[in-house]
Amino acid sequence: MNRTLSILVLPFLVVAALLVMASVYIVDVREKALVLRFGEVVDVRENPGMGIKVPFIDQVVRYDARILGIPTPPMEVTPLDDRRLVVDAFARWQITDVVQFRRATAAGGIQFAQQRLADIVTNAIRQVLGSVPSTTVLSDDRTPLMNQIRDLARENAKDLGVRVIDVRLTRTDLPEQNLTATYARMRAEREREAADEIARGGEAAQRVRAAADRTVVELTSEARKKAEIVRGEADARRNSIYADAFGRDPEFFAFTRSMTSYERSLKGENSSLVIKPEGQFFDYLRNDGADRANPVPVAPVSAPAPETSDEPVAPEATNREGQPLGENAGVKLTPLPESLATPPQQESVVPTTPAN
Repeated sequence: MNRTLSILVLPFLVVAALLVMASVYIVDVREKALVLRFGEVVDVRENPGMGIKVPFIDQVVRYDARILGIPTPPMEVTPLDDRRLVVDAFARWQITDVVQFRRATAAGGIQFAQQRLADIVTNAIRQVLGSVPSTTVLSDDRTPLMNQIRDLARENAKDLGVRVIDVRLTRTDLPEQNLTATYARMRAEREREAADEIARGGEAAQRVRAAADRTVVELTSEARKKAEIVRGEADARRNSIYADAFGRDPEFFAFTRSMTSYERSLKGENSSLVIKPEGQFFDYLRNDGADRANPVPVAPVSAPAPETSDEPVAPEATNREGQPLGENAGVKLTPLPESLATPPQQESVVPTTPAN
């Protein structure tokens, strides 16, 4: 009897367990749930825990309650200055009204909502970035632009029962063809600036070089002028010394000049002289001219004069203007040695030989 009762009660227990399991559902902390009956919402569960539904009639639809992300595909945007840009963005959103979200997406759920949100964010990006120049989009501080995009997308996404939390521009760049043209323009600009700098440098170098050349010419001319003055005054002084030295004895002067002529003309190199031996050129080869010499007599030794200074005083040589030689050129000449000073002119006394 008990066995038969157990056999009859067991199916009822199984059915009861199935009914209990079908009527109980659990909502996770990361979810929001809707209880639908014949497609209509009869209960909303946003807090985690256990709920009860009518088995086999009610349906539990679960949605992710966490913050979700959605990337937008690369898009071309035309800013206010008609300069096309390629923009990528990333948006974060969250379901705020589950009932409204169910009515807006129906059976599509989160996947359908992401498609709708991608369109909403894309339109907001085009609208905001199209109202500003490209320099603002490409600047480092784009926070105001992203806040405008977020607010506009949030306003348009209210009907979906979601809230757009944030929108970030991940990339703002020029299209490939525009990027190449921009690089070429930047390269040409830099090359132009480099050419200008090189030209200015060459001009400055030319000015420096011209100034240096002018300075060299001026210094060389001045030095040559002083050298010519010194050389001329030195030649005048040399001629004066020669005149004073040879003026003591004209015969000695003629003898010296003849010796010099012999030395220069009779070197034995590739030259020939055709001249009469009786000519004047060979006078000093036939006669040394001692009988015509007029040597300077040696003054008798007398008592030394009182010394007035330790160093001998040489006569001062001057130019035509009466200035010391070398003064015009700023050069101080060495004083004339005392041994070359012009001695006092005295009449020479030639001893006479008595006639036999």
